[in-house]
Amino acid sequence: MASLAHVIRDYQNGELSRDEFVAQLDSTLTTEGLGPTQLLEMLGAAHRKAPLPDDLYAEVRRRIEQLRVSNVAAGGEETGIQTTVEIPSVRSASGANTSSSAGAANASAAAGHDQIKGTGDTLNNRFVLEECLGVGGMGTVYKALDLRKLEASDRKPYLAIKVLNLQFRGNPNSLVALQREARKAQVLAHRNIIAVYDFDRDGPIVYLTMEYLTGKPLSQLLRTPGYKGMPVRAALPIVRGMCNALAYAHEHGFVHCDFKPANVFLTTNAEVKVIDFGIARVFQRPEEESDATVFDPGSLGALTPAYASPEMIEHREPDPRDDIYALGCITYELLTGHHPFDRLSATQARNADFKPQRPPNLDAKQWRALRAALSFDRDTRMPSVVRFIAEFDNEARAEKSGTLVKAGFAGFAVVCAAAVGVFALRSAPNRQSGAQPAAAVSEASPEQGASAAAPVTAATAASAPEPPSTAASTAAPLGASTPAQAPAPPAPKPALSLAAVAPVLAQVPCSALSASAQDHALTVRGYVSQRYGAARLKDTLAALPGVDTLALQVEPLADDKCDTIKALAPYWTRNWQAGHVASLHVRPPGGLLSEGDPLVVDVTTPAYDSYVNLDYYQLDGSVVHMVPSPRAKDNQAPPHYAATIGSAGDWIISKPFGSEMVVLLITPVQLFDKPRPESESRADYLRALDTRLAQIAGKYGQDHIVADFAPITTKPRTP
Repeated sequence: MASLAHVIRDYQNGELSRDEFVAQLDSTLTTEGLGPTQLLEMLGAAHRKAPLPDDLYAEVRRRIEQLRVSNVAAGGEETGIQTTVEIPSVRSASGANTSSSAGAANASAAAGHDQIKGTGDTLNNRFVLEECLGVGGMGTVYKALDLRKLEASDRKPYLAIKVLNLQFRGNPNSLVALQREARKAQVLAHRNIIAVYDFDRDGPIVYLTMEYLTGKPLSQLLRTPGYKGMPVRAALPIVRGMCNALAYAHEHGFVHCDFKPANVFLTTNAEVKVIDFGIARVFQRPEEESDATVFDPGSLGALTPAYASPEMIEHREPDPRDDIYALGCITYELLTGHHPFDRLSATQARNADFKPQRPPNLDAKQWRALRAALSFDRDTRMPSVVRFIAEFDNEARAEKSGTLVKAGFAGFAVVCAAAVGVFALRSAPNRQSGAQPAAAVSEASPEQGASAAAPVTAATAASAPEPPSTAASTAAPLGASTPAQAPAPPAPKPALSLAAVAPVLAQVPCSALSASAQDHALTVRGYVSQRYGAARLKDTLAALPGVDTLALQVEPLADDKCDTIKALAPYWTRNWQAGHVASLHVRPPGGLLSEGDPLVVDVTTPAYDSYVNLDYYQLDGSVVHMVPSPRAKDNQAPPHYAATIGSAGDWIISKPFGSEMVVLLITPVQLFDKPRPESESRADYLRALDTRLAQIAGKYGQDHIVADFAPITTKPRTP
């Protein structure tokens, strides 16, 4: 755990947002292992070196002093605090020095524009925030002690509280969002859905109280190093829990709209709880239609591209089958350890004609159900969660058909498979005894159950192809004649190697290209200059050894874009080689815009905290900084964030017209320490950009810098 000094330094360096600083502060103060006096001295030293904002400094000091209150509330012994530590004074808004006493610090904090609540604080004189459990897109979640329950000697006095994030609180619709989340979740009272109790506020602090759970999110299990999936039998309870929750929500008219592993919680009591119906939208309740027109939680941009259906990404009306697509992705990942489409968004996977591979531990009916859930088209997707689990749950099917007994069915199936297999192999002609039956038994896994045992008959065993074993030849008497050997087939053609393709692509001037290969099929996507031409690139790649099939998905670029491409092509290529972890799309698709049209783009971010930099490279040689800019100052994004930028008409197409470009650049820290002018020379910006990117790559590594391009064509509006 980082020390208090390190957390303060990271905030001052711009590596932590205000919300992240507050969340880490909570964790650090409770695990630092120091008393309040030492923490105050550490705060003073850090503040003297590089002063914190007045209100934030006062808030940190107040929290240190609140550690005593938190300790007592948790049942510990009260410890004294020395108040004679010399701490730099806090300067008020008027410029006068204020006292460094706790009372003055608290007053300064209360006077701040954005009040902060955290560990040690109490909401409405009732809920003591004891531990930060996590920071999400909407709010920070704390473990809290309910003093009223404690007074009543309740055996379970703890609950979870989601406090609305400062950034989210600034959204005019955010208060409505949390109120709707509370109301929807209260309607969805089900054992596999987290229980939500109430919605309230303490001054400007808005919060939601809900069931306190112990355990871990499914995402933590799936991200465990070395996790390669689990057997179907072990995964089925988790799949059933998810299905039960979604089926109940759909029955009551709600779509989750952000179903993902992080929103599936595995409790220590072996229960599955679906959490965070925060952006769930009503799809069939007439009485809710007026709400949908007043406020649509989906407008907050909170969807996760790797699990969102194509229809959600394309902003179509929500449908239960959107959740089924996400359910299919999670189930596949649970069984195999990897995403069915390598974490590409559904639209990207669909456009690439990506087809998921069948997991080896699924029988035919299970695979049909899972494959239908993963369909890119609603019309062909699995129609309901109830039907999905009915077809996928082989244990339930076996019990329903009466082929298995509830107790001990797995061992019974294996014994049956072994017995039938031994009988078949011994009775079949031209079979050898010995190790063969054991090999046959080992191929029938417990997950296959009765379906694995049923096909093993004398007829099928006799007709099965002989395995490539030397058992038969070694069993023949020594010196016995053997049939003449058939001529050996020609050696297979070596598979195409990307190592041979990369140097060729690197030699193409003014380009950004990414290649993928499977057997002898080569796919290359990206951008190439008009001067070099796609035809020349095609001829060059088709002549490479091992290329039988070539798919070229490249767009031509005008020569005036070469300086931009040269500076950013490595980051664009890295983005695509990693599975297009960050994406940029201009509206309308195709990027043809007329004079007076708003420039609107959709952005998605990678699976880690990042900073979004969005720039419009104009035909006149200038760069307009869309994000961050005076119109959009905050550019920090959580993992897998999706947002629409420019929908309010902030940027309007005007002269000059022609071939232009929008560039998305994702960095692990703020790109520049100080705001740049909203518009500047492209040459000046690219020079500064090249220097800064080299610094960031040297400190954080190049893997966390990615880019995406969106060429656009602008034209004058015709009368």
